[in-house]
Amino acid sequence: MANSLGERGVVVSVNISPAKGMRKKPAGSGTLLEEIGFEGDGHAGFGHRQVSLLAVESIEKMRARGLDVGPGDFAENVTTSGVDLVSLPIGTRLRMGGTLLEVSQIGKVCHSRCAIFEQAGDCVMPREGIFARVLNGGTVQPGDPVEVLRREPEHA
Repeated sequence: MANSLGERGVVVSVNISPAKGMRKKPAGSGTLLEEIGFEGDGHAGFGHRQVSLLAVESIEKMRARGLDVGPGDFAENVTTSGVDLVSLPIGTRLRMGGTLLEVSQIGKVCHSRCAIFEQAGDCVMPREGIFARVLNGGTVQPGDPVEVLRREPEHA
């Protein structure tokens, strides 16, 4: 059972690429498949990093450094606005449109320097991006609400 924490945001962009290692392109909408990720995305598959999310506020930090970047350029599947993603503990649940996600990882280790890092000497995705598992699939599109939920404590 999940209760709303009251924090709400919005989906700015849904981004998909057919292969790993490339920037994602805004897709208009996407279909999340339970325990897989976005249909047609190179990062879809079983595991705990099925969907990546990054706040547009993080992208704005890189724009302020002079980079011409936007949604999908950091290879995130979903660009959000209004939710402090990096502050969410692992296990937090997010409702996006009719889907349900569970935060599974905060940030990531980059084993190679991406094009963004080469341009700016920095990249926000390793520090401010998050990953989630898909608990309930469905369609996600720009304008969908993002609602932060939490699990009820389990009683023994």
